[in-house]
This record gives sequence, C-alpha cells and structure tokens, in this order.
Amino acid sequence: MRKGGKHVTIPIAPRTGRALDLYIGVRTMGPILLGVEGGRMDRYCADRMVKRLVKRAGIDNRISPHSLRHSFITAALDAGVPLRDVQEAASHADPRTTMRYDRARRSLDRHAT
Repeated sequence: MRKGGKHVTIPIAPRTGRALDLYIGVRTMGPILLGVEGGRMDRYCADRMVKRLVKRAGIDNRISPHSLRHSFITAALDAGVPLRDVQEAASHADPRTTMRYDRARRSLDRHAT
C-alpha cells in the first residue's frame, strides 16, 4: 500500500522473493514486515530499525529510510535507467520530482552538444 492508501503491485527480483518466502515461513495471513511487537511495521519502526543497523555497522553518517530511497533513485538514474521507469518505481506523480534526484544533470558528458 502506497501513500494515500493506493494499492499497487510491485515486481520483485527472484532472489528477493526467495528471501521473503523464507522470512514469511508458513504464515498465510497478516502483514509481511513485522515490528518488534509482532504487529505491522510502520514508518517509525522502520526508521528505528535502520538507525539501529547503522549504529551496529559503525557508520557515523546520518542514514534514514528516506536517505536509502534517495540513494536508490540516484543510483538508478546514474545507471541509465529511463526516467519514466525510475519515476514509477519511486511512485512520483510528476517526473520533475524524480529529476531532483539526478545529481549528474549538469554533467558535460551528458550535454546534447
């Protein structure tokens, strides 16, 4: 479920699917990602989990779920994934929102001339 309560179907890589199958186990109902108390993981739980993993890894930079999202979008654009595909993956309604993540937009190598 995305922002605004919109239901979407998202393709996942086979390796990710196998990892989810192992994580879910024999459960047939309920949320896929569980919080600490066994309920549905919310955005606050995800934020705490990322911060805990960052600390455990000894990383000093401030990293949040949003910075991971930002990295995903930037890496996809840098890898040459078409803007429309990145826009759809990021669930951006307007391509200009996705373009804000394109750090290489001023690169001389990409200029039309």
